[in-house]
Amino acid sequence: MEEIETRLAQRLSQLRTERGWSLDELAKRSTVSRASLSRIENGDVSPTASVLGKLCVAFGVTLSRLMQMVEDDFAPMITRGSQEVWTDPETGYRRRLVSPTSRNLSGEVLEVEIDADTRIEYAGSPRDGLEHHLVMLDGKLTMEIDHQSHNLEAGDCLRYQLRGGNVFQTPKNSGARYHLFIVE
Repeated sequence: MEEIETRLAQRLSQLRTERGWSLDELAKRSTVSRASLSRIENGDVSPTASVLGKLCVAFGVTLSRLMQMVEDDFAPMITRGSQEVWTDPETGYRRRLVSPTSRNLSGEVLEVEIDADTRIEYAGSPRDGLEHHLVMLDGKLTMEIDHQSHNLEAGDCLRYQLRGGNVFQTPKNSGARYHLFIVE
């Protein structure tokens, strides 16, 4: 298992322990099975983006903030080659943390790549009203927020507050690459 996945497994276990929750309690709050949670925390499997989304909702943290929790100390500049990349084992979704990580700073920039004909669905928001700016760099993407669909192409920007679930869908003939700015 890669170092980032090991640190992620440890951090998820630590978040649960800090809250005094059993695996059963976290399973109830996240709708992720107890067996899956145990395997994730033990580092036997890497969680998918969907599962991480459910866990972030249960813990009340953004996925980006969770990933920052597993990063090393703050440095004001980070080269592209040093930026952490996480890949969803289920969908192949790739998430690059562009911003240097800091527990004391709240904004962040991510670069996301989604392959053609891929659907990623999140059931809820870790924090109601979290502000996002999605700037398309390449490809096509349909983004569904609050039951409203937005079709995005290169150069388009979608600004929204996340208040519930959302869906990212790429068409059969095109993937998508975008920057996501999150303002906490």
